Amino acid sequence: MGFKAKERKHKEARGESSDKKKAAKTGELPCGIRSCQGWADKSLGGRSISRIDVQDIWGDGSFSESKGRVKVCKPCYRVYKKETKDDKEY
Repeated sequence: MGFKAKERKHKEARGESSDKKKAAKTGELPCGIRSCQGWADKSLGGRSISRIDVQDIWGDGSFSESKGRVKVCKPCYRVYKKETKDDKEY
């Protein structure tokens, strides 16, 4: 039994709560894909993709851009990565 397990055991004996539930994070920057409701903050796994690459995957008019880049959430970035996986040239 490690020191953290012992500490948890003693906290429970004293009646202190050992449950640490994280509050769901809310973002500040919405995803640039119009059909998505996710958050594109870097702390939540968001990325920035070029406008041309986003046009290839989602088509014209389905995104909002800032300075030629589109901020996307983590699930949209994964879709982008899967769609462009075979297009890579080394």
